[in-house]
Amino acid sequence: MPDSELSRQLSSWIDQHFDEEVSFLQQLLRIPTDTPPGDNAPHAVAVAALLSSWGWQVEQYAVPEQQVKDYGMQSITNLIVRRQYREGGPTVALNAHGDVVPPGEGWSKPPYEGVIENGRIYGRAAAVSKSDFATYSFAVRALESLQADLGGAVELHFTYDEEFGGLLGPGWLLEQGLSKPDYVIAPGFSYQVVTAHNACLQLEITVHGKATHGSMPETGHDALQAATAILQAIYEEVPRLREIKSAVHGIGHPTMIVGRIDGGTNTNVVPGKVVLKMDRRMIPEEDPAAVEARLRVLIEAAVEGMPGIRVEIKRLLLAQALRPMPGQQVLLDSLLRNTSAVFGEAAEICGSGLYTDARLYGERGIPVVLYGAGPRTLMESAAKQADENLLLDDLRRATKVVAMTLLDLFEGSAK
Repeated sequence: MPDSELSRQLSSWIDQHFDEEVSFLQQLLRIPTDTPPGDNAPHAVAVAALLSSWGWQVEQYAVPEQQVKDYGMQSITNLIVRRQYREGGPTVALNAHGDVVPPGEGWSKPPYEGVIENGRIYGRAAAVSKSDFATYSFAVRALESLQADLGGAVELHFTYDEEFGGLLGPGWLLEQGLSKPDYVIAPGFSYQVVTAHNACLQLEITVHGKATHGSMPETGHDALQAATAILQAIYEEVPRLREIKSAVHGIGHPTMIVGRIDGGTNTNVVPGKVVLKMDRRMIPEEDPAAVEARLRVLIEAAVEGMPGIRVEIKRLLLAQALRPMPGQQVLLDSLLRNTSAVFGEAAEICGSGLYTDARLYGERGIPVVLYGAGPRTLMESAAKQADENLLLDDLRRATKVVAMTLLDLFEGSAK
């Protein structure tokens, strides 16, 4: 356990610099990173400038333009900041993502101004996960303010494609051999330490028919009618999924939705093409290959025998589950102890029904847990909804917990 005096010094430094931390977060919120379209390099450049103003060396890695466009985005520049201390300790990566879903409608406050009201900061990504750019950066600054003889290294991984799956964010950094940390902390909420999460399969289903004039529908093949049969088959499957339960606390059952439908050319034309995009969340116990095979059979069977109808099924995303790993324990022990000390209550160890790009570290055998600034539940923060917000006290306290956890991990070399 870290020296209690050092912990008090960390806490004091964070309190003294908290206005600066909040201002830092506001600056990040004011630069849109809507994904799609995913033109996120400008935000990364701005973040790099802010971090460089502290005297930190910031490595900027622009993913090749064609690779990004093939992926469906416009620009991605990922950042790594390496803070190397004395040899002999672990390398701990702190990963947060700067890309966000578009704000949508219904906001009572501007989504890109970082408005502060009643102790909360409002804005797209205030809770997930530009807040943890601030959490992690200021935790590291607090740690270094001790000027202690620390052993090990901290890396900040700030990446920009989590909404598209993370393959050109953490996945790309790891694939390029740019980092190989011993432990990873990735965004979560202050009252939970997440050790597992769901997998996700996303499919694009294109239904081809034949367009014709609406006054003569019998001369065409209605793609929307066929798509309706597919929709019915998908939603008839949903009650069965509710009966499948996960043994991981915090994870319920699999889910399945169709999130987008596009098709048709005009009101008076039989639709010749309809595109459905569906999302199937899988609990950690499910086999993604078996789930996908079952879905393909279900979709094709729904339109079997319909004349003039052809279906294409394209996988958009397969994000594997994050599962509990033995190596997580050292992170768990420290985060739980420090959360209890700072918040005055125990954090919950659980799984999440979401999926994240943290899984990409886990797939390479790197112990990873999810912890950061945020409320008890996703709905409380309005993440990915109008008026997304973060309680500033949660930001302050999460920063303290992460700083103390870093000190814990380096305590064998702190003098």
